[in-house]
Amino acid sequence: MGIFWDLIQQNEIQEQSEKSKNLEDRVLQLEKELIETKLILKKTLIALENYLEKDIDGDGKTGS
Repeated sequence: MGIFWDLIQQNEIQEQSEKSKNLEDRVLQLEKELIETKLILKKTLIALENYLEKDIDGDGKTGS
């Protein structure tokens, strides 16, 4: 019975390792998407401030 228990435990460890790797990959992908979203938001804010000629974000400047 001991060898079967060892095999079951090894299988569980391997599955958890694969899940962890998938989770790490997903987190990296989400971080990349967040960076891209922030860049798009910044560009949109700059364009809107330039269009309205108003400081929307409170940084004391319009645009850039």
